[in-house]
Amino acid sequence: MKLIRLAAAVLNQTPLDWRGNQANILAAIDVARQQGASVLCLPELCITGYGCEDAFLSAGVHSTALRILNDCLPATRGMAVAFGIPILHQNALFNTACLVVDGKILGFVAKRFLAGDGIHYEPRWFKPWPVGVQHQVVIGGVSYPMGDIHFDLGGIKFGFEICEDAWVASRPGMQLALKGVDVMLNPSASHFAFGKIEIRKRFVLEGSRAFSMSYVYANLLGNEAGRAIYDGEVMIASMGRLIASGARFSYADVQVTSATVNIDATRMNQARTASYEPRIEPSPHDCIESAFEWPALGPQSQSYREASWESSSNIKKEEFARALPLALFDYLRKSKSQGFVVSLSGGADSSAVACLVGMMVQAGVAELGIDEFLRKLGHIRSVQGLRTPAEIIRALLTTVYQSTRNSGPVTRDAARKVAEAVGSEHLELDISGLHEGYLAMVSTVVKRELSWEKDDLALQNIQSRVRSPGVWLIANLRGFLLLATSNRSEAAVGYATMDGDTSGGLSPIAGIDKAFLREWLVWMEQEGPQGAKPLPALKAVNSQEPTAELRPATSKQTDEADLMPYTVLDAIERSAIRDKQMPVDVLRVLRMQFPEHDLPQLGVWVERFFRLWCRNQWKRERYAPSFHLDDENLDPKTWCRFPILSGGYELELQEMKRAMGRM
Repeated sequence: MKLIRLAAAVLNQTPLDWRGNQANILAAIDVARQQGASVLCLPELCITGYGCEDAFLSAGVHSTALRILNDCLPATRGMAVAFGIPILHQNALFNTACLVVDGKILGFVAKRFLAGDGIHYEPRWFKPWPVGVQHQVVIGGVSYPMGDIHFDLGGIKFGFEICEDAWVASRPGMQLALKGVDVMLNPSASHFAFGKIEIRKRFVLEGSRAFSMSYVYANLLGNEAGRAIYDGEVMIASMGRLIASGARFSYADVQVTSATVNIDATRMNQARTASYEPRIEPSPHDCIESAFEWPALGPQSQSYREASWESSSNIKKEEFARALPLALFDYLRKSKSQGFVVSLSGGADSSAVACLVGMMVQAGVAELGIDEFLRKLGHIRSVQGLRTPAEIIRALLTTVYQSTRNSGPVTRDAARKVAEAVGSEHLELDISGLHEGYLAMVSTVVKRELSWEKDDLALQNIQSRVRSPGVWLIANLRGFLLLATSNRSEAAVGYATMDGDTSGGLSPIAGIDKAFLREWLVWMEQEGPQGAKPLPALKAVNSQEPTAELRPATSKQTDEADLMPYTVLDAIERSAIRDKQMPVDVLRVLRMQFPEHDLPQLGVWVERFFRLWCRNQWKRERYAPSFHLDDENLDPKTWCRFPILSGGYELELQEMKRAMGRM
């Protein structure tokens, strides 16, 4: 029985943080060695960081990356370690996995399939490696094999699928299995999206089953570069069975998971497969051989256990409650900000943001302990020496309620209750004087009194904009990061005031729709994530109809009266923007989804959506950076491109109106 111990590491890296990234890599190697592993797979592009963007095209980046790789070589004595690093070859850049064995570089496997959709722009920087091609790359005067290669270490064969390679139909594992590869290593930088873990599990399990091999998957962790979140899973599978898995959404910089696999068992399983026909070639040039002394191992019992919350019926809500706080934590420490400010209106959006900051502290302290949590926030003097999560939350989070004459006691009370429940330092500002001063000043120069009958939109917007300078001032005085509170549904139709409620350096919930956010807040009020307590104070928020509260109270303003029901709005957005349907097709979809609404009303809402969508692309271009949460993102910088100026779907909307008469 030939047993070997495999390990995979998840790392919380930062683009171009050379020493920080190196420290995490060396820590992972040390932990893997302590666990008795002989092979360690590190994530994709772990030396440079995955999100370097156009810095990948800098010669200095490549020379530094190679220097860091060289510095790490001595730490691999007695082990095989896969490093992710970009390599320049024949004036083209390739995304590679470098296999280092016992302190020496054996070769570089180049990625064959590049991620070029969604938030990924790999073809902007890298070239795909052609199948079946092997070259020599010269580094520091030494020639190394590079390309479509695999490795034979002391009689055990290893191959690579680098992230996207495993997502395509013609994945490299198909050819590598025919060459007798025993273990597949998959270094990845696969961004988080709701439910995406199930897709990864399927290709890891199916790869290990169909190819009759052991499969090791290692992903990045945390908010690496600002927008994308990485959930940081490790999976080790053998012959279609998941035998080890790491925890997701960890606040640690490094996590290593290892498992022992039986090489003889996978080989005999392949031998029993009638469809398996090995590719027997004379003197293949794609297999790099190296002597390696495998340690003798005895059988070890191991079983895969899934975290209880991952099988919950509320999995999307649970993922949201874990991904966002981790992303905020990494953004806080990597941006060197001193804390967060939230303009807390007493409504759903700002209350959700405040809750997420509180959860960041609670979850981080629960996992790391007070001392390690504060060590990772060592740049923030105000929290050093504090001993409870409540003290830390109050030091890191300031909430501000800003009232005008149109503000009512319901939202003020809701804001105060949420602030008390979360534990923020809560401030209340009356900006009525500032608001009325602007109205008087402008009325004088335009030589007329402003009125709701003539100036509705302008009068709403000025209230929102007057709230911005004061809360920015508080954030600047404290060195805090101002968090904007707009959601994706508002972004779709521009239902937000630029330089008002969109003000901030980060917009954490701009990637999530309002309908889900309202469901999540009810869940937080009544249940909450596993391992945490619910927040009953949110009832003061959830009992309200969402409102901008910018018109006089007598108008009974609500968001849905201004726009349409949020469930309808989100359905139109998915059909029109995600699925690229024309207005008449969107209308047909709505008729089936919402039979309770008549056709003329649905037609009004569809037309309203398309007109507002086209009119407000400029706003989406100006939103503060947001976190990517699912594959329905509207961020034009990473996902959804649309012209700022367009024909506005005029022809398509006319065709929809004509078609309504035949429906």
